[in-house]
Amino acid sequence: MSTKIFYKANTRGEADHGWLHTFHTFSFADYHDPKRVHFGELRVINDDTVKGGYGFGKHPHDNMEIITIVLEGALEHKDSMGHTQAIQAGEVQVMSAGTGIQHSEYNHNKDKDVKLFQIWIFPNEDNVKPRYDQKMFSADERINKLQSLVSPINNNDEGLKIHQQAWIYRVTLEKGRSLSYPLHNKNSGVYTLLVSGKINVEGEEMNDRDGLGVSDTTAIEIIANENSDILLLEVPM
Repeated sequence: MSTKIFYKANTRGEADHGWLHTFHTFSFADYHDPKRVHFGELRVINDDTVKGGYGFGKHPHDNMEIITIVLEGALEHKDSMGHTQAIQAGEVQVMSAGTGIQHSEYNHNKDKDVKLFQIWIFPNEDNVKPRYDQKMFSADERINKLQSLVSPINNNDEGLKIHQQAWIYRVTLEKGRSLSYPLHNKNSGVYTLLVSGKINVEGEEMNDRDGLGVSDTTAIEIIANENSDILLLEVPM
């Protein structure tokens, strides 16, 4: 029997700082719910909207795998490894913070918002050498099929690499279509984050920004009731 946790979008932690409007799936910053700290090795899903010209000043990280998925606009990134670049809509960035990095993130544009997900996953190895990568992913290559965004550093799967037995996929599932997601590991769980649309996952009806974590299973079934943009995050439990 599978184990499920279902988080409706309107139950997330919310903070509106004027320049930043953010929703936290799991406890973060001033939002703390002892029942919602993590899903297995998945620690953070932040759903951020940053106003034009604003952003996060230089701050440190260590021993965390940080994944940023830009949905709209562009995010300007600078870090202590010497990277200075913009992450555009459709691009994904990964950073292995390892022994420690400092970085800043700003809205690249002055006149429009940037919308993004930032995801933190605990690493399976501490104090690695920090590393950085980013890549553009074509929307045409995920229509009714899984597009690999992130995969473990020690295997040949497609996607940007992180230090964890974790995978992130994105799929645009058209209305009336279904998809089966088989888990890679029996000791993992999969967290479905519905970016937009309307789907049914394992008997649960999901709407925009709803999240469903399923563990103790070998696969999940997804049915699209509308054209839907979906993220799937498989992590060790």
